[in-house]
Amino acid sequence: MKYMLLIYENETNYAGEAGEKLLADIIAQHMKLGAELAASGIGWSGSELAPTFTAATVSKDGIVHDGPFAETHEQLGGYYMVEVPDREAAIAWARKIPLSPGGKVEIRPTGGHG
Repeated sequence: MKYMLLIYENETNYAGEAGEKLLADIIAQHMKLGAELAASGIGWSGSELAPTFTAATVSKDGIVHDGPFAETHEQLGGYYMVEVPDREAAIAWARKIPLSPGGKVEIRPTGGHG
């Protein structure tokens, strides 16, 4: 079953010199996780997302709004798509995702299957 592991963090955690150092460390940890996923033999993909100021939201009536749909403290910053046997395996991989302080990972099966 495929699961999206959605990474939510506060973008301000990566601001300034300390934030740049944190980002470099987090990216290095993501590279290690990518290597671990590849070595595991499971199907996976993933990517970071550009900052929220680059986002646009299109409503049903076709109106385009600048910015993300939700205004929250945490923003969707990236994702992993993993193909694992079950929810427990998805949770195990989600626990390995590097996060900045306060970050969270939402786990959601694809295709409406639970």
